[in-house]
Amino acid sequence: MALASTPSSPSPQSPSTSPQRRDILIVGGGFGGMYAVYKFREMGLQLQAFEAGGDVGGVWYWNRYPGARVDLPSIDYSYSFSPEIEQEWTWSEQFAAQPELLRYIDFVAKRLDLRPHFQFNTRVTSAAWDESRQLWVVKTDRGETYEAPYCVMATGPLSIPKEPDIPGVKRFKGRLLHSARWPHEPVDFTGKRVGVIGTGSTGIQVVQDVGPQAGELFVFQRTPSFTMPMRNETLTPEYVDEVKRNYAGIREIARSSTVGGSRPQSTRAFFSVTPNQRRVLLEDAWKQGGLSMLGTFADLMVNAEANEHVAEFVRGKIGEVVKDPKTAEALKPKGYPIFARRPCLDTSYYETYNLPNVHLVDCITDPIVEITEKGVRNESGETELDILILATGYDGLTGAMMAFDVTGRDGRTVRQKWQDGPRSTFGLMLEGFPNLFMTTGPNGPSALANIIRISEHDVDWIADAITHLKKNGLATIEPTVQAEDAWMEIVRSIAQRSLINKAKTWWVGANVKDKPQGLTMFTGGFLKYREYCAVPSANGYRDFQFEPQMEAVAA
Repeated sequence: MALASTPSSPSPQSPSTSPQRRDILIVGGGFGGMYAVYKFREMGLQLQAFEAGGDVGGVWYWNRYPGARVDLPSIDYSYSFSPEIEQEWTWSEQFAAQPELLRYIDFVAKRLDLRPHFQFNTRVTSAAWDESRQLWVVKTDRGETYEAPYCVMATGPLSIPKEPDIPGVKRFKGRLLHSARWPHEPVDFTGKRVGVIGTGSTGIQVVQDVGPQAGELFVFQRTPSFTMPMRNETLTPEYVDEVKRNYAGIREIARSSTVGGSRPQSTRAFFSVTPNQRRVLLEDAWKQGGLSMLGTFADLMVNAEANEHVAEFVRGKIGEVVKDPKTAEALKPKGYPIFARRPCLDTSYYETYNLPNVHLVDCITDPIVEITEKGVRNESGETELDILILATGYDGLTGAMMAFDVTGRDGRTVRQKWQDGPRSTFGLMLEGFPNLFMTTGPNGPSALANIIRISEHDVDWIADAITHLKKNGLATIEPTVQAEDAWMEIVRSIAQRSLINKAKTWWVGANVKDKPQGLTMFTGGFLKYREYCAVPSANGYRDFQFEPQMEAVAA
């Protein structure tokens, strides 16, 4: 494996008015975009990558909020394509915090010499297919134009921050912070009256970190979340050595798993064991921490009765930790299945509500009316604040691809194609958009599996498709209507059985006003997804359509 190759296509130093030609264009500088740059460079393709942020890192470049931490084990949440990087990098914690994740990303970028291929602080404003020349024409906010036969959208499922649908956000005269666009300098909460809107995964991390620092913390909870104890550990040198000796086996297990990671997955049905045995298993999972509980029983996301038993177990744990009975009751999620919203992990979330300066505002019984110049007004009255933190998430899965104009054949845009919800083949390609590829697209496993394993898989799939074109003298590839319909029917039929449909979350588009709702992610697991995706290359891409090079047509 060649590491740190000589750059084949360095970023331009100044804007150019004439189109710049490349072999492939890559949008996004997160884990998917970084691997795409490495993979296609090693294939000998002349490339250019674009990133809106000031450096590589994707969501971890932007998410610098207090308490930001990965919720998968660090050894899983890391690249597997380079044995050299696996051996040279050492994680310090079982669940890495954002600063360590950025150090890892920086290490990889330097080790592979990736940065020269990126143009940072650059947003792509449009991408259009030029059918007469069989090229993608990409324009940026710098006024530049790039052209290439292939375009890869490594924009990720969580890229476009969402402000709350609450009147008056812009009126607030205190300091307004969004978790997804956190400032790079530290924020001092000492003695401040701080409000947090949003109690999903991010909000939970913010609350447990800011609570002990703030003068007073007011948590405006609109939907309670289930959260499990993380049980984070510092990794010992002896354990790290064991991992490095066994990385190959760990990675193979991850690629062959449902979740794309090494978390244990049981085949045990909930009601196949006695009530006493179930209690013992749940207690053990709670002590183990992480997402152990999700893997304790095989049918938690398809058997509503089993799911409710586990949900009630967790509600009981909340009551054991939170001292004030009224607060504890308000924190207990009801009305949707456990794990139907993104599973959350915490270190001291429920304990934080035992602090005298931390106040839960239950917005179910006391709804938010508006944000004022001074703070937040609920039906019962106004809470004055110095700092307001919006932990209100993203326009997930489709937001990034619909944030700018992407135009395929016959002038049809992605916005038009997805007006009733996203559709694609494997979450990788779109009918009507030749040579346009996505990584971690909305119709793949996306948020339901390890995003780095998905990113590596998707980039490798794209590389195989491009290799097929080159070997056969073909110019373009795209799925047929029939292939796209067939894949979406598979996605739909499997999703029907999932309890994920029972919660109003960003997973189903419910957090964005007027967004089409529905579970469009592939819920069959990462291994099954890989098996489906392997079929085209094995059968000669018979469900895809191709065009020859224009030169061949002219001849």
